[in-house]
Amino acid sequence: MINVVCAVIQDSHGRVLACRRPEGKLLAGKWEFPGGKIEQGEQPEHALVREIAEELNCGINAIRQLEVVTHDYETFSIRLIPFLCTMGSEELSPTEHTDVRWVELEECRELDWAAADVPIWSALLALS
Repeated sequence: MINVVCAVIQDSHGRVLACRRPEGKLLAGKWEFPGGKIEQGEQPEHALVREIAEELNCGINAIRQLEVVTHDYETFSIRLIPFLCTMGSEELSPTEHTDVRWVELEECRELDWAAADVPIWSALLALS
């Protein structure tokens, strides 16, 4: 089981930041919430800040942890710890993803998401 964190970054309009995985990587072309693996001995909140700084070159403010998602892909399993966040700085400079976009929760239905991320936006959509 791989432990992973992700940031559900919301803007002032309630839209969330969706990021598209690059070609040549696992789940290439799929949309996801940005984040990454938790390193040995690392707290999830610290991993979140580190990963977002690496992937988007920006800071975030974690508001609260959302419900943990476990998912079995064909060749691996993940435990995904999502955090609802806001931007700490408005400038994004993606280094990892081929596309990033702000989407309304309803628009999430139209994107081809990594399977582990689907329960996250689905739960948020159900609450809105």
